[in-house]
Amino acid sequence: MSSPVSFGRKRLASALAAVGVLALVAGCSSGGSVTGGGKKDGKVTITMGMFGVMGFKESGLLEQYEKEHPNVRIKAEIAGDEQTYYTALQTHLAAGNGLKDIQGIEVGRAKEITETQADKFADFSHMAGTDHFLPWKQSQITTKDGKVLGLGTDAGPMAVCYRKDYFAKAGLPTDRDAVGKLWAGDWKKYVEVGRTFKKDFKGGHVSYMDSVSGLFNAMVYGYPEQYYNENGDLIYAKNPAVKQAWNLAADAADDGLSAKLRQFQPGWDPGLANGTFATAVCPAWMLSHISEKAGEKNKGKWDVAKAPKGANWGGSFLGVMEKSPVKAEAQKLVAWLTAPEQQAYIFKKLGNFPSSRQALERADVKNVTSAYFSNAPIGQIFGAAAQEIPDKQVLGRKDGTIKDTFTQGLALVEQGQSRDKAWKTTAERIDKAVG
Repeated sequence: MSSPVSFGRKRLASALAAVGVLALVAGCSSGGSVTGGGKKDGKVTITMGMFGVMGFKESGLLEQYEKEHPNVRIKAEIAGDEQTYYTALQTHLAAGNGLKDIQGIEVGRAKEITETQADKFADFSHMAGTDHFLPWKQSQITTKDGKVLGLGTDAGPMAVCYRKDYFAKAGLPTDRDAVGKLWAGDWKKYVEVGRTFKKDFKGGHVSYMDSVSGLFNAMVYGYPEQYYNENGDLIYAKNPAVKQAWNLAADAADDGLSAKLRQFQPGWDPGLANGTFATAVCPAWMLSHISEKAGEKNKGKWDVAKAPKGANWGGSFLGVMEKSPVKAEAQKLVAWLTAPEQQAYIFKKLGNFPSSRQALERADVKNVTSAYFSNAPIGQIFGAAAQEIPDKQVLGRKDGTIKDTFTQGLALVEQGQSRDKAWKTTAERIDKAVG
């Protein structure tokens, strides 16, 4: 998943981010290990570096593994912000120390890892019992010569999360099937519903969507090629899918449909808690964050509807460092954590959707509902969305950086800058970042 934790106050966010960086940079090294893990007196210590809500600690799976393997101790360090985490990971990889035995890898970083850091990660290609993933998922973390640098955690099929009570106050349908039909097949219809919402809403100031960057991501990730082509060429500037997404997002911003709250940035969590917006484009992994931050008082007010078109946004991997002193034990742990049974368990507990095709076939995945989201049948909704994800997902070396840069560029449009000027600024930033 790609979900960094945000905070209500910028000062607090900066302070905590700084603490996170220091902790990551300092690393955890004991007994001369470059990863902090090791073996002593018949005991094995495995360290993990993760970000956001990947679900392994939150669901209790790490504790379960320790109970089933009394000789294993797992030390997990979790950074809230993925950008902060990845910056520190790059520093550690370059220095060759401060790493964990197991490192989380966000999908937007996978191509860069496979092209520039393959020698630093252990190969899973010959490990038994790891052939159960969706084919496009594992291809994202596989090098050209067939080395598999990690195993998939979650996938990010998308839906639209919406406030039923707010839709009622705007005279719109509240039933999830009826809501999905409002915008079926076309993201332009989603924006048009927003215009109706803004015009007819009665009950104070509530924005239709949290931010236009969520809409942009949902549109772009519905295509096999986004920012790069299969040859590794940068194509975002001439890719009609990117330009169409940019223009529709800019239309929504110009029409005042956005609360101007960038997802997972300061202000978004209070926006959820205070109910300042009615919809959010939500990959499956986002549901746990919304339910946590919107809080108990908003339980049952949220629901989930089918998105206009299928797409994949986010998803992660767990990799093991080649020089880990407990490489074999760490790979065994990763294989267990990403097995179909554990992926199904995390989905039921937290909503992170499986990337294992075997997990998707399980009844206990298909039948999952969310009490917080009005008992929405999220197993069916996200399962159907997963089937619409293009079979091929072309990644580029700087996908994550480009996504972040587009998010910043659309924030400029939300703040009143013209779309053409914001595009020019965004393109300059991208060219500088990838040059």
